[in-house]
Amino acid sequence: MSIENNRAVLITGASTGIGAACARHLDRLGFTVFAGVRKPEDGAALQQSSSDRLIPLILDVTDRSSIQQSHAIVSERVGTNGLYGLVNNAGIAVASPLEAIPIPDLRRQLEVNVISQVAVTQQFLPLIRQARGRIVNMGSIAGRAAMPLMGPYSASKFALEAITDALRLEVRQWGIHVSIVEPGAIATPIWAKSSAEAAHREVTVGAELRRLYEPMVAAVRKVVDEATKRAIPPDVVAKAVEDALIAPRPKTRYLVGLDAKVRALIGQVLSDRLLDRLLIKVLKLPH
Repeated sequence: MSIENNRAVLITGASTGIGAACARHLDRLGFTVFAGVRKPEDGAALQQSSSDRLIPLILDVTDRSSIQQSHAIVSERVGTNGLYGLVNNAGIAVASPLEAIPIPDLRRQLEVNVISQVAVTQQFLPLIRQARGRIVNMGSIAGRAAMPLMGPYSASKFALEAITDALRLEVRQWGIHVSIVEPGAIATPIWAKSSAEAAHREVTVGAELRRLYEPMVAAVRKVVDEATKRAIPPDVVAKAVEDALIAPRPKTRYLVGLDAKVRALIGQVLSDRLLDRLLIKVLKLPH
């Protein structure tokens, strides 16, 4: 597939993992890539492995002024061509029993993964409308199927599913396509960061809550560690993003990875009670 007129795309959360893989992949395809990163050194690392079409932007999606500054740079660069693609990829993963999660941590999870996606979309949508472009939201299979201890993260991805569905209908009148990508286990730093934060959070909660949830935490951690070993590279997700941006008729949802496809299928055919029993058995949860 060819890229016409050097189309421009903005990717948030491009410092590492899926975002960085998407930035490099789309650059190789011929897109002008605005790569949103948190630190100048992250942008420099991307530039070393990319063409001069890749332009790093210091972009904190939780900071309105940062979003506005990035918009000013992009708007000046693209001119009347507008912005062809927006890939809302920035995100974090907060893991904790819901009884134990500090409310500020829950707010941060929703702020980064939900509110910020809307804030960025609002700011850049006029440029996308100008180009009759496309929006790709980075969801997760966790946005279809929740697991114990991953309630905060799943809640944010379930919310992003709803936002994607509503936005898709709202902007189709201008020829704008909206898709969501739903990866399973992907080899990215987000899970190492999440595990480190979860370990710190365990220390701060009371001894009684730690005692109550310790068996479940140990069981889920073991399964997550095993899944991490089988995780597929983020380049596979970048391919799905490519299709969402280029295909004449893009899918509304892209399941990425065998585990994601299996979990989605199981969720469709099993009742909630049967699914609960299956998860209890597979995860070896106390019950």
